[in-house]
Amino acid sequence: MSRKNWMEYIVTEEDTGMNVEQIVRQKMNVSGRMMQRLTRSKGILLNRKQPFLERQVKTGDQIAVRVVDRQPLHDVPSTSVERVIAQENVTPIEILYEDDHLLIVNKPAGMMVHPIKHEQSGTLVHILADLFLAKGQQVSFHPVHRLDKETSGAILVAKNSYGHQLADRLLREGGIHREYLAVVNGLLADDAGTIDAPIGRDSRHPTKRRVTTGGDHAVTHYEVTERSADMSLVRVWLETGRTHQIRVHFGHIGHPLAGDTMYGAARGLMRRQALHASSLRFAHPVLQEEIAVTAPLPTDMKRLIQAEFK
Repeated sequence: MSRKNWMEYIVTEEDTGMNVEQIVRQKMNVSGRMMQRLTRSKGILLNRKQPFLERQVKTGDQIAVRVVDRQPLHDVPSTSVERVIAQENVTPIEILYEDDHLLIVNKPAGMMVHPIKHEQSGTLVHILADLFLAKGQQVSFHPVHRLDKETSGAILVAKNSYGHQLADRLLREGGIHREYLAVVNGLLADDAGTIDAPIGRDSRHPTKRRVTTGGDHAVTHYEVTERSADMSLVRVWLETGRTHQIRVHFGHIGHPLAGDTMYGAARGLMRRQALHASSLRFAHPVLQEEIAVTAPLPTDMKRLIQAEFK
């Protein structure tokens, strides 16, 4: 049994009286949905054998759960061995961090994170599948959070269902610190501040969002790092993660992001919104160590910042 494919737990004296299901749920942090999936696929072992979930454990027992998804080759999204072999080079993606469960990549602007239509290709999920398949690895990728198509920077992706459910729980509990760098139009009056305004759909536009009574709770924190005659460079971090949150909030207070024509800015040096996910920081839910990653700025953001603030 490969340690890479299974997560193992050794029962201690403190676990006396617990059964297999309780160990898997409470000690190995497996969600109810994943528990059902593992049960159906025989992905839970007690001392290398299929157990009854109600069976009580004893000190020294070894419990293992499969953490690498079984994925038949024909189910790899929008790709195949022939397609990958035929490509001399797949789209380069900068990997900022990787372990058996999680991956952090520096997503380029202009790339969607995942497909919204079955026939769609060229998304981050597809390209990662291509890259790993070209190396002989078949991986099922699960984005833990999202970035807009035209937003660049660090994004956390799980390499299996186990990593995904742990990282998703961490995200929902506020354990993942996401920081952004943005250039906004105009001069922000305060050096630091918080925008607390609910966000909902804009009924006049299929994808646009707006601040609206009855929308979802949304909180954005910011700190101004530089000002020019016409723009402010801001460090931004999120307390919530609503669609277009940073773009909507700064547009709402009259300082839309440079290049963000959807939320009131004019095009200039930027042909997209001037927003980059600059860093991610969290306590790894499996390795129990601090992970901190910084994503280098893309060329267009560098050019704008140098032209406006240097």
